[in-house]
Amino acid sequence: MKLSKTLRAFAARLGHEFQTPALLVHALTHTSLSTDTRHSNQRLEFLGDRVLGLVMAEVVLAQDQDAPEGTLAPRFNALVQKETCADVARRIGMGAVLKLGKSEQMTGGRHSDKLLCDAMEAVIAAVYQDAGFEVARALVLRLWGGRIEKALDVCLDAKTALQEWAQARGQTPPTYTEVARVGPDHAPVFAIEVRLASGEVAHAEASAKRQAEQAAAKALLNRMAHRYTKAPVRPAPNR
Repeated sequence: MKLSKTLRAFAARLGHEFQTPALLVHALTHTSLSTDTRHSNQRLEFLGDRVLGLVMAEVVLAQDQDAPEGTLAPRFNALVQKETCADVARRIGMGAVLKLGKSEQMTGGRHSDKLLCDAMEAVIAAVYQDAGFEVARALVLRLWGGRIEKALDVCLDAKTALQEWAQARGQTPPTYTEVARVGPDHAPVFAIEVRLASGEVAHAEASAKRQAEQAAAKALLNRMAHRYTKAPVRPAPNR
């Protein structure tokens, strides 16, 4: 099987020349275009998720020999979460080469975090099956690049820090409310309000709800820090 010119260009961006080109086609085929003879990428996605997880587990362990599981887990999660995988996929133009049915194309499937993440994991599995673990590992490390260092910097959780700040002052945990959601289904923007029992409020927006919650918590932490201590509050580590 020979790859089309478009897929050859994608493979070049990916940085892997497939010995079995059909693996790449398989990895990019969504269930909306699968048939009895053309299988979807779901099984490859299952495998790729495990390959990616093993690579990142090795990375976070190797970078910090003494860190407890509670410190390693948020770093690991930041590297393998849907939004990170989708961002990596976008950087190499994966959306344009996804093989989707008409309904998925019409509803913005080429821009969907879930579809891009699933395909990214499937492509990792395709490389693993085509050339082995070491080649797949090198590809993951190259594609993830600076994201790894950012995740290993001490992954801070503003929501945990804000909750601890409130509880230390006898307050109930802060509440988070989605006050607005705008944009198309494939690229929504969430507006989140965080409120303390004492009445202080902050707002933030992001393309993912949990990111908006974290941003709102960070904004309120800094506001409280300025009001009460005149110094920034350092978020506590994820737990």
